[in-house]
Formats: sequence, C-alpha cells, structure tokens
Amino acid sequence: MNEAKALALLKKGDEEALEWFIDRYSSYVGTVVSNILQSSMTHEDIEEVTADVFVTLWQSAEKLYPLNLKGYLSRVARSLSMQKLRDKAAELPLDEDILILDDDSEFDRLAQEDQDNMVRNAVYSMPQPDKEIFLRFYYYCQSVSVIAKQMQMNPSTVKTKLKRGRERLRVILSKKTKGDDLNESTYS
Repeated sequence: MNEAKALALLKKGDEEALEWFIDRYSSYVGTVVSNILQSSMTHEDIEEVTADVFVTLWQSAEKLYPLNLKGYLSRVARSLSMQKLRDKAAELPLDEDILILDDDSEFDRLAQEDQDNMVRNAVYSMPQPDKEIFLRFYYYCQSVSVIAKQMQMNPSTVKTKLKRGRERLRVILSKKTKGDDLNESTYS
C-alpha cells in the first residue's frame, strides 16, 4: 500500500489504513514529540502526545492531501507537544515544597511562605514567552540550549529574557516588600 491509497482509505474510515500510518510513522512522530518534551515529561506523556497525533490524523483525514503527509504529522506533533508543555506549566504551580527552606521557627516558616507567594505571583505576572522560559529554566531545569531549540529561539535571546526577567522580578519583589502592590504595570 502506498501513502495516497492509505490516505484514500483513511478518508473512508478504514482502521487498517490508520494502522498503516501508525506502523509507518509512529517512530518518526515519537522522535519529534520526544525531542520537544524530552526533559520535562514522562515517557507516558510522550506516548500520549504521539497517540494524539494519530487521533488528529484520523479526525482530519477528510481535509488532507497526499502531498506531504510526513510534514503534516511533524507540524501536528510539534503543535500538540507545545500545547502539552503549556498545559503542564499552567496546571503545575511552583510548589511550596521546592521553595520553602527547613526553618525551626513557625515565624520563619510563615515568612518564607509569604515570600514564596510573592515569587510565584511575580512569575505568573510575566507575559508569554517570558513566563514559559522562566518555568522551563527554573522549574523544569531545562538548559538554555534546550529551551532555545524547543521554542525556536536564539540561545542569546533566551539568556537575555532570563536576565531581564530576573531584574524585573527583583524590582517587583523589592517594591512588594516595601508595601507596594504587585500589578501588571510593574512588569512592563
């Protein structure tokens, strides 16, 4: 079976045609997804996104042309992988367990919790893609080169955004500790 015939059958709802595409392209799609999610997600997450690519192929088969299906699968894989990263960043707050230091006194613990909340709010007040870069670097422990590659940016741009973001956080936190309100205009 060739790609054009498999796509024609897929458009008719033939599950064997879908299996043909999965057999032929699953390792390719899995590699694309893995390259994007490699250090931030589990193997199960990578498999889930890979499967979602083929679900998308199944659901959009009617609209596809057999010209460059491999390119289409690659674009879908990149798009779904980035969406997975955004969803994970949105659902995973900066855990207090990571930020709280083991202090003996209750007062120190409460002060640390307040500081943690200020940092969290300051990070979440950042616009995209700065917030995503910060979370990837400081929360997911991704290197600058991995972030640059996955976000299709120059590494020096990522470094600059991290540096400026740290400076902005310093300003926001110093104003907050002096009693000023944290707001969007502080970050701009």
